[in-house]
Amino acid sequence: MASRFAGVRVCVVLPTYNESENLRPMVERLREVRPDISILIVDDNSPDGTGRIADELARESIGVEVIHRPGKQGLGNAYRHGFAHVLSGGHDVIVTMDVDFSHDPAVIPVMLAAIESGADAVVGSRYVRGGGTVNWPLHRRLLSRWGNLYTGALLGVRIRDCTSGFRAYRTSALTAIAPETTRADGYAFLTELVLRLARLNFVVSEVPIRFKEREHGVSKMSGRIIAESMLLVTRWGLAHRARRMRSVIRRG
Repeated sequence: MASRFAGVRVCVVLPTYNESENLRPMVERLREVRPDISILIVDDNSPDGTGRIADELARESIGVEVIHRPGKQGLGNAYRHGFAHVLSGGHDVIVTMDVDFSHDPAVIPVMLAAIESGADAVVGSRYVRGGGTVNWPLHRRLLSRWGNLYTGALLGVRIRDCTSGFRAYRTSALTAIAPETTRADGYAFLTELVLRLARLNFVVSEVPIRFKEREHGVSKMSGRIIAESMLLVTRWGLAHRARRMRSVIRRG
């Protein structure tokens, strides 16, 4: 029996900065997985020519669009820009992922099936049964694992991989949480979206992924980004606990 999800309009948003070696192969792979998928490339004026390659892909293929931004402004800022464009275009589902093949496009149909089954958002998780990481050093595995445990405990969310960027959202849910009003620009942006989904009681599912270290290009992760993320998570968590305490005091 054919899936009733086959006619749903799906757009993948790909933020790029210096991804000239990965962009074309990723777009080709996405089209192999789902030929009718739309793709929005949000390039931050990459000095390695990624923007030029994006324009070539848009000329060669229907359904590929490009947003050129004046410079590197952060992951959250790129997604806010991309979401605003896609949400005005009539798509039903938005997929976010890294362009460097750390995320396997073959998982997208699994995510869409989870949405078909009732999820409002789906997170590709390294920390559920069947998930994991490939070619990560021990210190990075421990830091990521600890960061997600800390985030979940402090914010009171049940998602095991709050920092995963491989996701699928119903556009109705994404619109409801108003991503244009988020504040974080680094990877904390991903946690901010999960937090908003949880606070509004949207159904968020996790599906297992094997996160693979990139083969081409340079990782954008840095100590500053990690520190920013942990600082914001701590601030959000303490603010949430303070609000709950004030509410208990008022009721008492």
